Amino acid sequence: MKRLLRLSLVLVFPALFLGSCKQSERSNTTGWKYNDSEWGGFEKLDYEGQKTGPNLVPIEGGTFMMGLTEEDVTFEWDNVPRRVTVSSFYMDETEVANIDYREYLYWTRKTYQSYPSVWKEALPDTLVWREELSFNEPFVETYFRHPSYDEYPVVGVTWVQAGKYAAWRTDRVNEMLLIERGILNPSPDQVDSDNFNTDAYLAGQYQGNVRKNLKDLGSGGERPVRFEDGIMLPDYRLPTEAEWEYAALALQGNQSASQDELITDRRIYPWDGTTARYQKRNKQQGGMLANYKRGRGDYMGIAGKLNDKAHIPADVRSFLPNDFGLYNMAGNVSEWTADVYRPMTSTTLRDAENHDLNPYRGGEFMQKVRTEDGGIAEKDSLGRIPEEPVDSSSIVGRENYKVANVKNYKDGDDEFVNYDYGIHTLINDKSRVIKGGSWADRLYWLSPGARRFRDEDKASRTIGFRCAMTRVGGPEGNEDTAGNKFKSNKKKVKRRYK
Repeated sequence: MKRLLRLSLVLVFPALFLGSCKQSERSNTTGWKYNDSEWGGFEKLDYEGQKTGPNLVPIEGGTFMMGLTEEDVTFEWDNVPRRVTVSSFYMDETEVANIDYREYLYWTRKTYQSYPSVWKEALPDTLVWREELSFNEPFVETYFRHPSYDEYPVVGVTWVQAGKYAAWRTDRVNEMLLIERGILNPSPDQVDSDNFNTDAYLAGQYQGNVRKNLKDLGSGGERPVRFEDGIMLPDYRLPTEAEWEYAALALQGNQSASQDELITDRRIYPWDGTTARYQKRNKQQGGMLANYKRGRGDYMGIAGKLNDKAHIPADVRSFLPNDFGLYNMAGNVSEWTADVYRPMTSTTLRDAENHDLNPYRGGEFMQKVRTEDGGIAEKDSLGRIPEEPVDSSSIVGRENYKVANVKNYKDGDDEFVNYDYGIHTLINDKSRVIKGGSWADRLYWLSPGARRFRDEDKASRTIGFRCAMTRVGGPEGNEDTAGNKFKSNKKKVKRRYK
């Protein structure tokens, strides 16, 4: 009898538990049940939170003084300090390495069999190592291809190429996530347009290696994964200049032990102090903290006592990471950022209060091409959804933005500011901000506040890149829903439905 009673309790209690959960899962607005096909099938996910993508490190956002932290020795006056706030985001732990970029080239060549030009356009320029009066010819042949340099940062990649790599990486990571969920089968033999593309899949234009779909509570059938399911990640992309500078400074390392808002809000470099040598009293004391050029002709010190031990770029995980856990945010290679370069950007953003959150001088707002009935246009021959610039006539009457192309916004080719490219300056609409200093630079350029520029379609042996990703949800992590929470003495009012 007791055994039967125990069995009945085991059966009844889960039923009660499930019933209470089901009862509580109702809309606060209508009282209709969530996740119930009999009540329409509207879904409310038990969302696990944003996954951290491969090689990414979470960067908790906050406020900081963006701009120069030491004397402007070049007298450019192009980075006046101003206080801004950066939202939480993710940043690559390291620069993109040679082996990472070769994986991209391998996939591109294997997939786009009918379009070999795609692979050719992605190739880094290995001739950036060549110089008239230097014997750097061995690096032309070996630096990118030889396994000795697998974990060294890729160089010779333009800003345009870096952006295409980030887009490819987005698709491969999201494809991997769907495979791990059992939605897709691994499909190593994708060809031409029949390759996984995130936008094409979300638009219902990819069915290449689908294993199964999710249950559709509304129709009782099946459906593909939607972006609203939270399974796929946002895009990999180049970091904005503000994000890059904030991540490099890593000012959380200067926060007081009491964890209040007291913080030493100035650093010259991604570490404390005014020197590039390790200062703690241990066997590492005096070691170089970054890969840079000490002075004329001194790239790595003297034989028997090398200082930074790197005459060219070094392994992407060399030297001491900063307080966010990011490697080589100073030295090794300079890095592309997303921003268009304008010397007066800092002044423009400082004077405009609505530009002090995530400041960014981008390019041109884009939108997906639509058909006449409003649907998304068919993917192109490479499997990608076509995009086009936003038509300025479509934003007439808007209050939040009035310009579709913002490269020259309040600082460009108008009657007040004209840079006269090729006559007075080298600044044009292709100029992109580079940050961080390189193995061939003096210590001054290793300060995160220093900024230079280069045309987006030109490469260099001193410039590499790393990717970033937007953080969705609360700024402190997946357990955080944003905003301070306080315990209330008021009794919670239970909603009851009959």
